[in-house]
Amino acid sequence: MVETRAQVSYERELTDAAGRPQWLEVDVLPNFDDEGELSGAFVRVTDITKHRLAERAVRESEERLAKFMQASAEGILFHRNGTVIDINEPICELTGYTRDEVIGRQTAEFLAPDHLPRAQQALATGAEAAWESVALGRAGERIPVELITRSIMRSGERLRLVIVRDIRERVAAQARIHHLAHHDALTGLPNRAAFGLQLERLTASHRSGDAQIALLFIDLDHFKRINDSLGHLVGDLLLQTVTARITDNLRADDLVARFGGDEFMVLIPGVTDRSVVEQVAGKLLAVIEAPLEAAGRSISVSPSIGVSLFPEHGRTPAELIQHADAAMYMAKARGRANVQFFDPVVASAAYDALVVESQLAQALETGAFELHYQPQLRSGDGRLVGVEALIRWHHPERGPLLPDDFIPVAEERRLMLPIGQWVLREAMRCARRWHAQGLELPISVNLSSMQFQQRGFVDSLAELLRQEQVNGAWLELELTERMLMDDLDEVKATLAQLKALGMRISVDDFGTGYSSLGHLKELPIDKVKIDRSFVQDVPQNADAAAIVRAIVQLGRSLGMTVIAEGVETEVQERFLRELGCEELQGLRIAPPLSEADLQLWASRR
Repeated sequence: MVETRAQVSYERELTDAAGRPQWLEVDVLPNFDDEGELSGAFVRVTDITKHRLAERAVRESEERLAKFMQASAEGILFHRNGTVIDINEPICELTGYTRDEVIGRQTAEFLAPDHLPRAQQALATGAEAAWESVALGRAGERIPVELITRSIMRSGERLRLVIVRDIRERVAAQARIHHLAHHDALTGLPNRAAFGLQLERLTASHRSGDAQIALLFIDLDHFKRINDSLGHLVGDLLLQTVTARITDNLRADDLVARFGGDEFMVLIPGVTDRSVVEQVAGKLLAVIEAPLEAAGRSISVSPSIGVSLFPEHGRTPAELIQHADAAMYMAKARGRANVQFFDPVVASAAYDALVVESQLAQALETGAFELHYQPQLRSGDGRLVGVEALIRWHHPERGPLLPDDFIPVAEERRLMLPIGQWVLREAMRCARRWHAQGLELPISVNLSSMQFQQRGFVDSLAELLRQEQVNGAWLELELTERMLMDDLDEVKATLAQLKALGMRISVDDFGTGYSSLGHLKELPIDKVKIDRSFVQDVPQNADAAAIVRAIVQLGRSLGMTVIAEGVETEVQERFLRELGCEELQGLRIAPPLSEADLQLWASRR
């Protein structure tokens, strides 16, 4: 300082009384006399502790940020007005670029063009925000990312920090969830909800003069039998096979969906002529019913197809589906395995059936059903030997209805099961009351094919007998001849189980089916009932008389009781007595009577 005669400055780091660091800046300015000798010095001491602490804080912050950038699993990028000035390693791993390939380039170069506007808006406004976007990898691949932007001071400069979060797994999971929500898990086809959206979109965009849209409602006939007999794995395989066959025979613009269970929907746009739809439906009929090898056997299922056209058969998706469904039921009613277009007349009948279905369900809840009982007499001495239970429906608007007015609808809509269960329970209760009063009459109850073929039917019947505390011998079950013709071994086993419960078995409407004598001999049948269609024509019609005579002789030879129903005249009664028909039933004897009237009628005999 003396030699140079210049000011000297230096910094000193000390520790204050509290042990805290303290920085002092010392400026020394020498003072010389006239002879040039050092006469003194001016010394200025400045406390710069705050300044040095601030510098340390910035330095430590920079170090922490650097460590954070390197330790973070998420991508971090710094840019100045859109120009990249720094990135961390995860950015490189995510995009496939090296650090040198990114630094100095514009951020816009690394975003998909369709996502640039949102990023440019954030850059222009300087807003701190978060949004989902798509980055571009080095190979041009689209990478779903979430961008989070913040403003930050770094090295005394205001920069933009962008956190780049890899959301590929999240997007894939969301896509999977969306797919599951809109597709059937078994077949991979669009489900009911997704199909409805597509149908709504197509109908909404339709303009006058455009080609029609065809909707095909496909239902697999008797699919439940395959599930019940061969198991759900075979049923699932069949559904998957049907799916492949349908999709393989449609155009790229056509849409197929699984509507639920064994139901499929096909949407065909651009229909200019019905014949096009007929050809497609005919092709689907053929390919669906082709045999399939499963569980070591060849199985096949036929489809019933109903078709509705937009806008001819409906102007809303709901109407189109409803009308295609009605047409499909028409196809089933006409023998199954065929195609039917929607017909308003048939739709009206279908609507009436829906109304009856709803009313039947309500009748079960409100107790609107009642059993009447028609006496059965022994022809030799006129003794009352049994009654047949016949259901009546007290309709709120139409009054008392006979079975022919509602049973067909009940069978078609699967209401026959709960109605049949009610009839059995009510007949058991009546039988218990009569036996308590000394009137020991077996009650004959008609079974529907749906009841008889239901899995677990015998077990449920046994449980019903236990609940109502009724002896099985108090009941007789009537089955139609056709019900005995499906599977001899299975029918024989079921009848044996029913006989084990003490019940008698009767064949109703005998002579109208096609069962063979050998078939009947194999089954544990107690009684055959001659159908009223033969009885009403005897004795004047020679053919009818011959059939009745043959049935009586057949029953005798097989050791079965023979009863004739529909006996209405004295001539018919005398003819049947002379033939040796053992039991008689019909208006000639008595009409169906209420429980109270039947007891009164029996007491007067």
